[in-house]
Amino acid sequence: MRIWENGVPVGMKHYPPEFKADAVALYRSRPGATIKSVAADLGVNTETLRNWIRAADRRRPGSHSPTRTAPGSAAPSNTRRSTTPAGQQPNK
Repeated sequence: MRIWENGVPVGMKHYPPEFKADAVALYRSRPGATIKSVAADLGVNTETLRNWIRAADRRRPGSHSPTRTAPGSAAPSNTRRSTTPAGQQPNK
């Protein structure tokens, strides 16, 4: 059950667009920083900052660059993996 106050679920915060833009700029200005660390510095939820970054990326013209990944993790792949065991031909 959610508790609502003034048409907004209690616990949800509204941040001004300038704050969101500054938060995204701060994350991008710290190449070694994680979303989690920047979110903690700003006092916002990690997923909230991640959503702001994704939204900002969608607004960037011609931006098709991959999302920054944590050190040691693989970048997302757009290729499909075969479910056929190695050495076998897929059924047609």
